[in-house]
Amino acid sequence: MADHYEVLGVARDASSDEIKKAYRRLARELHPDVNPGADASERFKLVTHAYDVLSDAEQRRRYDMGGDGGAFGGAGGAAGFGGFSDIFETFFGGGGGGGSRGPRPRSRRERGQDALVRVTLELDDVVFGVHRDLEVDTAVLCETCQGACTQPGTSEVTCDICHGSGHIQRTVRSLLGNVVTNQPCGTCQGHGTTIPYPCATCQGQGRVRARRTVSVDIPAGVETGLRLQLPGSGEVGPAGGPNGDLYLEVTVAPHETFSRDGDDLLATLEVSMSDAILGTNTTIDALDGSVDLELRAGIQGGDVLTIKGRGITPLRGTQRGDLRIGVHVVTPTRLDAKERALIEDFAKRTKAPAPHLAEFHQGLFAKLRDRFRNV
Repeated sequence: MADHYEVLGVARDASSDEIKKAYRRLARELHPDVNPGADASERFKLVTHAYDVLSDAEQRRRYDMGGDGGAFGGAGGAAGFGGFSDIFETFFGGGGGGGSRGPRPRSRRERGQDALVRVTLELDDVVFGVHRDLEVDTAVLCETCQGACTQPGTSEVTCDICHGSGHIQRTVRSLLGNVVTNQPCGTCQGHGTTIPYPCATCQGQGRVRARRTVSVDIPAGVETGLRLQLPGSGEVGPAGGPNGDLYLEVTVAPHETFSRDGDDLLATLEVSMSDAILGTNTTIDALDGSVDLELRAGIQGGDVLTIKGRGITPLRGTQRGDLRIGVHVVTPTRLDAKERALIEDFAKRTKAPAPHLAEFHQGLFAKLRDRFRNV
């Protein structure tokens, strides 16, 4: 019987990887589907039997100690295999038409990843919504190959190792019998095809990194922390696969005058003591234009003026919230002699009672809470 190491053309201390590579090389050369000669068929049986012995650690140990290395399977092929075609399928995913029984090859086209962009808005933008053109650094379709991954004028070719199956089958002997496993082909990475001439622009990825502009209409009523989803506006997938989604995370910047309470806007109006006593008319600048206010005579600090429909348009709906203005009566802290005399004379004339505890009014605290909420 021929020496197994000589049959495979490897040294006696060859590693398992070296033995496997030698067998694959000889199997491609001698397989009956490729080389139908009688001599090649006999050599193929010897090569297969040699590999069957040397690839099994226990059989190789017994063979190195002088054993026969296992019974030879004769014309039916190596022991444990069904024939020449089965042996080839075990390591190369099928020869001739036998490669369709394993898993399907993996597509190069995959969905692109989602992207997240943070955008800061002013409170003015939230009232009615705003249009924004956002610059996004993402993956876009390669203009040279249009996602084909190959140089123009070339194409992918079927992998000569797995013959297009994308997987390699291997049979491992165990105490429970033969176990067949499928592993992705290392040559084509499971795709079933290779790219001899990858696109020079994208290095065979079908996409490149670039900055692009995304136009988006941000609806009214958004608030800090809200994420808006833009389907199909994320990065393009490998090999021109479908785009992922783009998410906008909103932050609303604080405003120096107005704050927000749901769909309502809150503000504080400072009123002089004389205007609070006598009453007056004034105009203020709201976020969407001017508002005329009438302050009745005797208005109190903590009173809340409500202007209907001058708040924020809700995220889902059309009825705007209100503008609520809390009144703050400003008491003068510096008086000249004449002003002080006038105030003293006013106090004598009105004969106001001394400061004292009054009946508890729940409404007063509610007004104060509304006035200072979110400020």
